[in-house]
Amino acid sequence: MATFKTYDPEDFYDELIDETGKPRPEAQLLIDKIESLPEGDLVLRQKEAEALLLKMGITFNVYGRDEGAEKIFPFDLIPRIVSSGDWQQIEAGLKQRIYALNLFLQDIYNDKKILKDKVVPEDLVLSSKTYRKECEGFTPPRGIWCHVTGTDLIRDRDGRFYVLEDNLRCPSGVSYVLENRQVLKRTFPQVFQALRVRPVDEYPGKLHEVLEFLAPDHVQTPIIGVLTPGIYNSAYFEHSFLSQQMGVELVEGQDLVVSDGFVHMLTTKGLKRVDVLYRRIDDDFIDPMVFRPDSMLGVKGLMEVYKAGRIAMANAPGTGIADDKVIYAYVPAIIKYYTGEEAILPNVPTYICRNDRDREYVLSHLDELVVKAANESGGYGMLIGPHASNAERAVFAKKIKAEPRNYMAQPTIALSRVPTIVGDGIEGRHVDLRPYILYGKDIYVQPGGLTRVALTKGSLVVNSSQGGGSKDTWVV
Repeated sequence: MATFKTYDPEDFYDELIDETGKPRPEAQLLIDKIESLPEGDLVLRQKEAEALLLKMGITFNVYGRDEGAEKIFPFDLIPRIVSSGDWQQIEAGLKQRIYALNLFLQDIYNDKKILKDKVVPEDLVLSSKTYRKECEGFTPPRGIWCHVTGTDLIRDRDGRFYVLEDNLRCPSGVSYVLENRQVLKRTFPQVFQALRVRPVDEYPGKLHEVLEFLAPDHVQTPIIGVLTPGIYNSAYFEHSFLSQQMGVELVEGQDLVVSDGFVHMLTTKGLKRVDVLYRRIDDDFIDPMVFRPDSMLGVKGLMEVYKAGRIAMANAPGTGIADDKVIYAYVPAIIKYYTGEEAILPNVPTYICRNDRDREYVLSHLDELVVKAANESGGYGMLIGPHASNAERAVFAKKIKAEPRNYMAQPTIALSRVPTIVGDGIEGRHVDLRPYILYGKDIYVQPGGLTRVALTKGSLVVNSSQGGGSKDTWVV
């Protein structure tokens, strides 16, 4: 029987229930509604929602798994609710952060002032696997590098939000935000309207505006394409979904060709010029003449056209340096350097293994810390010390000693929890939050974002590739 009567938030911050076991003010209406449902009805609605998602084709592929590639992205019906006060702080903090990171990217590829002023160590930037020498001396269209960012936030026991990491390369997941919302609107229509939940469905239109804004000056109605690695990519559903929502072309590298200094799409009627690409392919693969020569996914000569200003790309190549997990430790200093302000959203305390003192501390406290590789994503290349075996910790100690530049560590944060349907009951599960930020004429933060939930009891890993799921996020 799914009920809140026996729900225990334990020793964690719970997004819907306070420490006394009472619903938070913004969650009262939703919890009353759930409590008033006939027995078994909530679980039935959950099953209906899953069937709907499958019918809508909302699936993702998991690399290296044999049991059938396509899976429904696990979804839980009980939404996460964010109060308007919390959201104001999040929105202001994200705008500040993205603005500063964009100035950082422009600076390090051009004047390198922040490196000369020793705010960020020069060797740290230049030795990063995601620093692109090919972008030196270049300014992208309108001076914007990071047009689409997904920043991961967590809430600790103290109720404060912290930035866990920045994703400025090809952040994914926004399609799930839009589809989850469609499902929830059908499931709790009265509660949804009564709470005046802020809409998320402006996102495709806003993204289209950003892409149009980047087009070369002389182009009146730009031709825009979403560049996908193809159907085997784990986020292919999202690539096709966004291109369809924006009414633009979905293209693969093999559909594009560089001719007379421009990028063209191959069509049944001949070549058609492309002005803007929203790329969902990593830097390494976009142009075999500049980056990896063995790439079959990119377009030969694309970078030359891009540098000549005849095509715009979102995100700009080279943005990965700003989501290097070691550079992350310097973001509060980066914000202060370019804006003169303190960071509105704090970082999680971070130890940088290239610093001798930090490294000694990390190696002697591996059983307490989370260790991450600088450029891995999706929960890979990570050690959660308290949950790891001695053998696993020994392997990581070796890796850190061999390549200290490549590792950072953080204390294990007690991620906040949200009530989640488990079997036919309700239990708390840990969550994070990934809001999506668009940077065009101005900076837009989608109200809400993707709440990722660790569906395994006690787990702190929310990544879909590691068995996590998602919830709708209501900003009231």
